[in-house]
Amino acid sequence: MPARLLLPWYWPAWCALGLTRLLARLSYPSLLRVGAALGTLARWVLPAHRQVVRRNIELCLPELDAAQREHILRDHFRSLGITVGETALVWWGDAAVVRSLAKIEGLEHLDAAQARGKGVILLAAHFTTLEIGARIMTVTRPIHPVYKPTRNALIAHFMVMRRSAQSDGAIANDDIRSVVRALRAGCIVWYAPDQAYRHKGAQLVPFFGIPVATNTATSRLARSTGAAVLPYLVERLPGTAGYRVVIGAPLEGFPSDDPIADTLRYHQIIEAQVRRVPEQYLWVHRRLKGLGEDAPDYYA
Repeated sequence: MPARLLLPWYWPAWCALGLTRLLARLSYPSLLRVGAALGTLARWVLPAHRQVVRRNIELCLPELDAAQREHILRDHFRSLGITVGETALVWWGDAAVVRSLAKIEGLEHLDAAQARGKGVILLAAHFTTLEIGARIMTVTRPIHPVYKPTRNALIAHFMVMRRSAQSDGAIANDDIRSVVRALRAGCIVWYAPDQAYRHKGAQLVPFFGIPVATNTATSRLARSTGAAVLPYLVERLPGTAGYRVVIGAPLEGFPSDDPIADTLRYHQIIEAQVRRVPEQYLWVHRRLKGLGEDAPDYYA
């Protein structure tokens, strides 16, 4: 570990890591209760984040009335807090415990796709179950999770260390060559490219009917490697029942000749899951961003 990570600048991050280590000692029901309490607290002390959540729900689910949207907002912050407890379990918990909490449907689709001798893309999305969902897969099959490096160098160092130790090797989302190599070698790559993306190759793709800046790389990766693309969705079940994990059948006709149309199919899968468990989507992310200076600012 680089010595600079011991500087005072990183002490708050060290405290956060210590907190997750302590949380991991709790039972699963206690983790959920503590996480929900943290999320409720965050709803009151983070007004800017609360406003982003409210705005996203308002724009994406306009068919709901104000009371329904506020109910989702409250439950969403509880779900966010639970993510903290789940992260403690992911980083420090026993693999057997994680696996015991998951009810996985569709493993036969994954095994059949890999038996072709080509790579498989597990196409995930940014719900609050993202961390626990990826960990469930790493204790079930050998996979390469693709991750977005965080700005805090200590957290980034720790996350790469833990994720690499728990998988066949974590890959940064900007390391496309490694993703391609893994897929061409017939490996499984867990990939969640659904956040706002305004770098080279970004395209405007409708999400809940709103054109947003989007990464369309999944289509290109599938075309260049011959990988099968399987939807991967994780739902937190009520109470302490654990998680429902659904691995879909390979998307037929994917990729097509139109990366935007392919990505729209992906968005529609996400939209259906959002309507199923709206409080579990990552509403706190500023997803509704456009391209260019003249793009509408929904968060002004």
